[in-house]
Amino acid sequence: MVLSKACTYGILASLYMAREATRSKDYISIGRMSKELNISFHFLTKILQQLTSAGILISMKGPKGGVALKRKPEEISLVDIVVAIDGMGLFTECLLGLPGCGEEKPCPVHDDWANIRAKLFHTFRGKNLAETASRIDSMNLRLSSEFPMNI
Repeated sequence: MVLSKACTYGILASLYMAREATRSKDYISIGRMSKELNISFHFLTKILQQLTSAGILISMKGPKGGVALKRKPEEISLVDIVVAIDGMGLFTECLLGLPGCGEEKPCPVHDDWANIRAKLFHTFRGKNLAETASRIDSMNLRLSSEFPMNI
């Protein structure tokens, strides 16, 4: 897996919120999201805190509290979420983790990985939460290990 588990869950949670944003303007309960996505509540809370710190989410405490997207889903790309959780490393670092890898001192897979990194960045930058979340219903896709998702 190229993305960390936290980053993968962050993307899933963001897609969940984008999908919910089309139905309601209320804050989304972290407990409910945790249950629906089959993600540990405590782990999900830490991930959502990272997204809040990065300015992607807003949170509210209390009985009607939870989290919500800070901006419109159309304005948040998947790369925004990846960078908030995993940083830019996926798009900039050597696949083998060798320091100084580059054009002058390439690793054995540098050229191939550099092309893949560029394609990944372009793909993640070109996908926003709104269009990606809209595919969930239109194509009957799932967001959790539980199938189908009943929301």
